[in-house]
Amino acid sequence: MPKVSVLFVCLGNICRSPTAHAVFQALVDRHGLSSDIYVDGAGTGDWHLGHAPDSRSCAEAAKRGYDMSLLRSRLVTVEDFYQFDYVIAMDKSNLSNLQAICPVDFSGQLRLLMDFSTDPLFSSISEVPDPYYGGHDGFPLVLDMIEDAATSFLRYVMASEPMSLIQEQ
Repeated sequence: MPKVSVLFVCLGNICRSPTAHAVFQALVDRHGLSSDIYVDGAGTGDWHLGHAPDSRSCAEAAKRGYDMSLLRSRLVTVEDFYQFDYVIAMDKSNLSNLQAICPVDFSGQLRLLMDFSTDPLFSSISEVPDPYYGGHDGFPLVLDMIEDAATSFLRYVMASEPMSLIQEQ
């Protein structure tokens, strides 16, 4: 059973959070931490429940070796705060939505993904933009941002969790 759990959250759970889910899962797998870290995604809006990720997100992810074919959209719930150690929002609006339903006894961390970015190109950017209504150009940028922040976030998780729980392979 995984010892640490991470939930990525965006609006519809069809573009940004499934991309973050896939990227972070690949990083976890690459570090041999699949049995230690559980990864999931959810949305704060219910428009796409049960849908596969946006085809443009899937296509861009596939170009970089990420598979999102098994992911399906779901709605974030209050229960998620009891099941996840890290609830990571893609933007401030979703962070606000999460804060509104977050139980007062939530003992995990509720943060923005871009809080973990270390790339100077993204230093002034606090949110992963929603590429849904834009053209194809937004999807590579979103993936660049997520790859950077997810890599740093994994380092953060590995440094924050007791070594008995997670050890770098």
